[in-house]
Amino acid sequence: MKPLIPETWITSPQGVLWITADMDLILVNLIDGLVTGLLLFMLSAGLTLIFSMMGVLNFAHASFYMLGAYFAFQISLYLGFWMGLLIAPLVVGVLGAGVERYGLRRVHQYGHVPELIFTFGLALLIEELVQFIWGKNQMPYATPEVLQFTAFSIAGNSIPAYKIFMIFISIAIFIGLLYVLTRTRVGMIIQAALTYPKTVEALGHNVPLIFMGVFGVGTALAGVAGVIAGPVLGTFPGMAFVLGSIVFVTIVIGGLGSLWGALVASLLIGWITTFSKAYNLRMEDLLTWLGFTKPEPIWDSAWRDLWSITSPQIADILPYILMVLILIFRPYGLFGKRDA
Repeated sequence: MKPLIPETWITSPQGVLWITADMDLILVNLIDGLVTGLLLFMLSAGLTLIFSMMGVLNFAHASFYMLGAYFAFQISLYLGFWMGLLIAPLVVGVLGAGVERYGLRRVHQYGHVPELIFTFGLALLIEELVQFIWGKNQMPYATPEVLQFTAFSIAGNSIPAYKIFMIFISIAIFIGLLYVLTRTRVGMIIQAALTYPKTVEALGHNVPLIFMGVFGVGTALAGVAGVIAGPVLGTFPGMAFVLGSIVFVTIVIGGLGSLWGALVASLLIGWITTFSKAYNLRMEDLLTWLGFTKPEPIWDSAWRDLWSITSPQIADILPYILMVLILIFRPYGLFGKRDA
């Protein structure tokens, strides 16, 4: 009897064999996917926070992520990596608060389209400024020496200590955000200002100042992601473009404005892409297992490209396919309450 969910397919001269995946390799991929997902969460958490508070989809959010990496690199040249980790997000947060106060607030009254145009133009401006100051080459931003060792090994696969550090930082940020938003007076004021801004203002709270603070915190979170991702993914002018679109995919899948949704969607995307690239699954095997017959000769069939697809080839577009399915069957996302 065929297994209901084949875990790994391997091709041999004798045909396709069903085997159980090696647990050690699964653990390695789980850790790699966890790191990718939590890094994506740090980037999307700030955007989720901004949207839940202000209803603004900030197209320049990934640019603040890039600024965090570049600022940290520059600071690390003089003060070391750890001071860069402390100072760079603060600088990015202040810049973000300034953008909201002197830019976004002025166009907010005209609706969402001017906001999108403003943030899109800001993203282009930041990219040009980065290239003007630091050039177009990748910066030699490296992990700190104290974390340049192997934390542990699984079946000969080394897990760097820096990956474990990234995991703990991401989890700490999630717990901190969740606690502030659900267990503190500040969090209650922020959530109340989202739904009843006039009432909150009547109670004596400065709602515009709250908006500016939330925007600054959101961009600072993107800066933190840039600081810890720069040494691993590379610090170069195109790094914002690489992750910019996937961030919006994440918050659409998780649900606009949902912190839990951002976490779950980030982990899903991290594990889906990691496992798809790690295992060379063939569409031919899947279609055959589902009962379809391969057309012969295949080169004359209109479906020849479909039969030749492998999972690594489509790994990067799987999150977008998932987003389309979410928009069709659950437009407000997995945990969201607003339609995308």
